[in-house]
Amino acid sequence: MRAANLPHCDEAGEPDQRSQQTDAARAAKFPARFDSGDLEWLFAQVFLAAYDTRLEGGADEPVYLPGAPNRILYTRDYFRSALHEVAHWCVAGAERRTREDYGYWYAPDGRDAAQQANFLHVEVAPQALELLFCAACGHDFRVSLDNLSGDAGEDGPFARAVHQEALRRLAMAADQRWVRWMRALSARYRDGAAVTPDCLQAVHSFG
Repeated sequence: MRAANLPHCDEAGEPDQRSQQTDAARAAKFPARFDSGDLEWLFAQVFLAAYDTRLEGGADEPVYLPGAPNRILYTRDYFRSALHEVAHWCVAGAERRTREDYGYWYAPDGRDAAQQANFLHVEVAPQALELLFCAACGHDFRVSLDNLSGDAGEDGPFARAVHQEALRRLAMAADQRWVRWMRALSARYRDGAAVTPDCLQAVHSFG
């Protein structure tokens, strides 16, 4: 726990009531800006009734589990992991959402060139949506190559492909799940301000 979150104590070591009240008032006025728990609550408000799907943290590894309800599990309490897993859910069609992890293959770090090329091809769309979601929140974005021997990060072609795909989707935004999620994020974190190409540039610097 961060020291800033600890209550002040009196000389006997007990929490000071006035400081507790002050801390509570401050927390109510200035909530933690990027708390993944907020995303879980917001996702339920937007999608639970229509799609019987929940967003849940605390997982060692992210995974999608179909069921009743369907569960999108993201890593621990990582804000970006939550956004990334929702992006995968938004890309997956109805049939894929009946399969564990949408029926995708996964090879660990150390993939050969062909495997990495396939991984990057599959990842362009969800990472483009993740970039849009980060822009809606005002949260920094970096591409995830998931392979230490792969592309040159933000200076490589994958980062450019992700950014261009995000711009393309932004220009043709319709009533899709990702658009509803992006707008919900913007309402929560940016007072409903529209996501524009400048917003993408503000959170994603690439070569």
